[in-house]
Amino acid sequence: MYYNDLKNYLDGQEINEVLRKIKPKGDLEKEKQRYHKLLDEAYEKFGDGDYHFISSPGRSEIGGNHTDHQHGHIIAASLDIDNLCVVKKEDDYSCLFIDPTFPECFVDLKCLDIIETEKNSSASLIRGIAARLNELGYQIGGFKAISDSEVLIGSGISSSACFEVMIAEIFNCLYNEYRINEINRALISQYAENNYFGKPCGLMDQLAISVGGLIAVDFKNPNEPIVDTYDFSFNDYGYQLLLINTKGNHAGLTDEYSAVTKEIKEVCSVMGVEVLRDKSKNYFFENLKEIIEATNNDRAVLRAFHFYNEDNRVVKEIDAIISKDIDRLLELMKQSGRSSYMYLQNVYPSSQPNNQPCAIGLALSDYLLLDSGAYRIHGGGFAGTIQAVVPNNLLDSYKRSMSLIFGDDAILEVNIRPFGTKTIV
Repeated sequence: MYYNDLKNYLDGQEINEVLRKIKPKGDLEKEKQRYHKLLDEAYEKFGDGDYHFISSPGRSEIGGNHTDHQHGHIIAASLDIDNLCVVKKEDDYSCLFIDPTFPECFVDLKCLDIIETEKNSSASLIRGIAARLNELGYQIGGFKAISDSEVLIGSGISSSACFEVMIAEIFNCLYNEYRINEINRALISQYAENNYFGKPCGLMDQLAISVGGLIAVDFKNPNEPIVDTYDFSFNDYGYQLLLINTKGNHAGLTDEYSAVTKEIKEVCSVMGVEVLRDKSKNYFFENLKEIIEATNNDRAVLRAFHFYNEDNRVVKEIDAIISKDIDRLLELMKQSGRSSYMYLQNVYPSSQPNNQPCAIGLALSDYLLLDSGAYRIHGGGFAGTIQAVVPNNLLDSYKRSMSLIFGDDAILEVNIRPFGTKTIV
């Protein structure tokens, strides 16, 4: 729609149903004002045109901590906080993306090669997604877009995948008549991050954001993941999902992150496989003595312990979701947290034993919640975010106590939204 028509549409009732799904507990009028403001900024910068709104959510990992890179199972969900952009087509191959918190990002798609000096930048992701689409026979072209993101960098809800899938949807909307399905959209985004951005990420974040809702994924064949979706909300059972930013410093932790996959590969090598999924849990335990001796790395073996137990735990969590057994699900989530702490050992960096804010957050959650709800490390770990599922009757007191330690801005109430990245209009 052009500017005036889109302004009228935003003032109407038709959009309310979609916005209510994006923000299940949000202020509808406030959200409409956000859309109006973003459209006005686009009109001021780019002039009139056939504009589209695209919403790309953050994500939360519910089960399966570090299981995806071993071709295991995960549970994840899209959230009711998003990166919202308004975009219009350009006649040439120039792409301009404006995020007010960053310098303007310009990409000329007449060149689709990897540019080494562009790695680790938004431009590399736009170019990489366009290149992969071109390889797969999809159409590409220029655009101008401006965004407003609630998915903050470093918040533990995957701002990079949120941006990637949004870019893929821009091309899907403007040039491909929505022919790119959710799973391919995620695979294309992962390709760009792996090859153009330069980060060897898994596929979990992109799938959760692209497909949306609560999803369970089997990565036995990572190029053709099996994805199931479920109608589920913690709110329906009297609980609130929270993410708590413990504000740990990620600087200097690259080696800690990479050591997880590196050490698990040591165990895989001893067992003669590429990933742990390729050998059974029984084989691992029956040959444990030989594996310990051959790796000469107890932490690597413990991390393999975590995978086998965590992968099986996700299957049990899926059963609990299907049977609507919230108590069982919460107990399994707590078991996942303990396994990450004891065996995967990603709650704090071994290289910085005095730097343990996530551990403080988990200890305080244990004290405050006792046998209620659940709490665990969120995502990659070592620093950053923990997750808590808090019963409504304890929500205010829990938030108040956590705020005293980590600050009022540290606690984020999130809800599962029923769809992923979407062109709103």
